[in-house]
Amino acid sequence: MKVAYFVHDLNDAAVARRIAMMRAGGLDPVVLGFRRSPLPPADIGGAPVVDLGRTADARLGQRAAAVLRNWLFADRIARAVEGCAIYMARNLESLILAARVAGRRRGVRLVYECLDIHRTLLGNGTVDRLIQRIERSHLDRIDLLVTSSPAFLSNYFTPRLAPDEPALLVENKVLGIAGPAARPALRRDPGPPWTIGWFGMLRCRRSLAMLAELARRGEGRIRVLIAGRPALSEMPDFDRAVREADHLDYAGPYRPEELPALYRRTHFTWAIDYFEEGLNSSWLLPNRLYEGSFHGSVPIALGHVETGAWLRRRDAGILLRDPVPELAALLAGFDEARYAAERARVDAIPLPDLVTGQEDCATLAAALAGGAA
Repeated sequence: MKVAYFVHDLNDAAVARRIAMMRAGGLDPVVLGFRRSPLPPADIGGAPVVDLGRTADARLGQRAAAVLRNWLFADRIARAVEGCAIYMARNLESLILAARVAGRRRGVRLVYECLDIHRTLLGNGTVDRLIQRIERSHLDRIDLLVTSSPAFLSNYFTPRLAPDEPALLVENKVLGIAGPAARPALRRDPGPPWTIGWFGMLRCRRSLAMLAELARRGEGRIRVLIAGRPALSEMPDFDRAVREADHLDYAGPYRPEELPALYRRTHFTWAIDYFEEGLNSSWLLPNRLYEGSFHGSVPIALGHVETGAWLRRRDAGILLRDPVPELAALLAGFDEARYAAERARVDAIPLPDLVTGQEDCATLAAALAGGAA
């Protein structure tokens, strides 16, 4: 069965993971999306790509114009998705286009994949309210919602969906569909110094400041390793902050196959996020939670948010309320025996809680297919 997968960023690594899940579940996807790079990829995980144009982070007006341009000239998109029985849209701007094309055809299933609740969907400004009305009108048209955290459902979507509208939870787990998953045996250097890793999508300015302060207070006993692509729209002074911080290293962007080598250098994973504090950041379950735990790096999280609740149910991780003073005091007295105990609790998390397997792919494919012809 063919799937048209509409995405807001072709360069997002999570898009490749979802494509891999679809293909493992027996679906045949084509990807239509905007890009952040000068040129679009030729394919994503073997799925052909239809380029919808270049957009930029934190430029809402420019992104809205790109959506409108494609909405007005939807015939090209309609031709590209000929024969697709499922239209799956990642985030609202993609849903607007998918719904536009779906409205021209009968029997097509419309699926909304939402893994972040953007601040505009929760604000009170004029533009915020307009975007919220657009989302509500499109929620009435979808056949399935896919989201990554139960807190997104309980705090946001359940009050907005019809009571009988189905939703599927697909957590941001490590992709492990090639065969039986096993934790990599990573041999870490003993601490101290204790190294905290912050990898992936780097968009939290407050986290950067906290990690720099922890490294400063640790006076060599605490180190920080950062890797990934910083959102300079949120942290324009990222390069300067990293350059001026003692005991903090930035390894740059990385490829997925480099993750074991990066995590081998860490003892802990920073799974704290204040990007949209009290809202999206309190509800999400970040990819680094699963990724770090899978690689044997002990997660550090806030105890009062959904990430903390996830870890508490599994009796694992370091849970905090005020990270800098609490963590600085904790690590000042940490030794190898204490670390081994924390590591053992992480290693006891069942692998299916951390890794996407073939059964997860089959569940996703079945939910997407639903009643499609």
